[in-house]
Amino acid sequence: MSKLRTALVCIVVFIIFLSCKKEGNAVTTNPPVVTPPVQVDQVDTTTKIIPPAIYPGYVLLWNDEFNGSEIDVQKWNFETGTGVNGDFGTGQLDRATNRAENARIENSVLNSGGGCLAITTRRENFLDRGYTSARLTTSGKGSWGPGNRIEARIWARDTRYKGQGFAFWMMPAELPATETYLMWPQGGEIDIMEYVGAIPYHNLGSVHYAWGWENNQYQNWNHGQKGAYYSYGEKQVPVSNPAYGGWPATTTDPGAGSNGFHIYRIDWFINRMEFSIDEQVYHIHYFKDGDAFNNGAADGQDKDAVESINGKRIFKSEYSNHFKEWSPFEHKFFILLTAGVGGNDNQSYGGAIVPNAVFPCTTYIDWIRVYKQQ
Repeated sequence: MSKLRTALVCIVVFIIFLSCKKEGNAVTTNPPVVTPPVQVDQVDTTTKIIPPAIYPGYVLLWNDEFNGSEIDVQKWNFETGTGVNGDFGTGQLDRATNRAENARIENSVLNSGGGCLAITTRRENFLDRGYTSARLTTSGKGSWGPGNRIEARIWARDTRYKGQGFAFWMMPAELPATETYLMWPQGGEIDIMEYVGAIPYHNLGSVHYAWGWENNQYQNWNHGQKGAYYSYGEKQVPVSNPAYGGWPATTTDPGAGSNGFHIYRIDWFINRMEFSIDEQVYHIHYFKDGDAFNNGAADGQDKDAVESINGKRIFKSEYSNHFKEWSPFEHKFFILLTAGVGGNDNQSYGGAIVPNAVFPCTTYIDWIRVYKQQ
């Protein structure tokens, strides 16, 4: 009897132990991997719609506040696939889709002025790729050139790891009268916001152009670029250009571009283009050789330099028109909003994706506005 009683007591104790473990929510096996919900501190249930700003000397020409229930297809196209050469020309690994999983309208985003466009890259098997993304453009629906202010309020919230990136940029919307297409970079390119997780404390604002017309054909040597980095912490051009490092940035570091909304802008004048973030100009690019440094002579050297203007370091550059067939920044461009996953360190700006990168990776666009200079 004593052995039986002892056995019964052991069984009862074991059952009580299991019950306590269950009530205490103890986990004895690995849980399934799930997509984390949006954190409470990233949701604002009292978000109110804020009307577009009125700037002295400007009138609102075009805008999208993303306050509707769906993406406005009267303003935006979905560019799907992987580009002509299979990687959008930048070595990317993702496939762009038109699914809500990759681009949608979201409400109650912290510190937004109403709804936001959410563009998300995901690590998932889809058709022939292991990542998905979205690319939205205004091609054929909206384009702008000299005489305009073009700006967007953007929060690259999850762009925190090497290989993750988001861009707000522009490409040519016009063609020479004698051509049926315009080769890159003969037509130019404008990168208003180019933010990558591998360089978390800086944005890159650039123009791209060609050295020669080359009969409107691509040549791998035929590429000029004038770009400047903006330091979010210093609110100016850094003393030296940053290298990969410092990722992932913490969610509380005010010097990281991924930790809040910023207004990315170009003011496009007849003779120059000014890049600014949160109204601080950091790159001024002149379209005529000699204009940037008041040397009164066209020297063909594509000069650039950092100067102190009003107590801030600002990058100045000049000369984009190297051939008579086409002057890119005298013509209209359309807007692109793109997210990407980098495939290598040599071709992909921001480098190859790292194994520990966290997905989904979402960027919020609060609004995009185009103003006409009066």
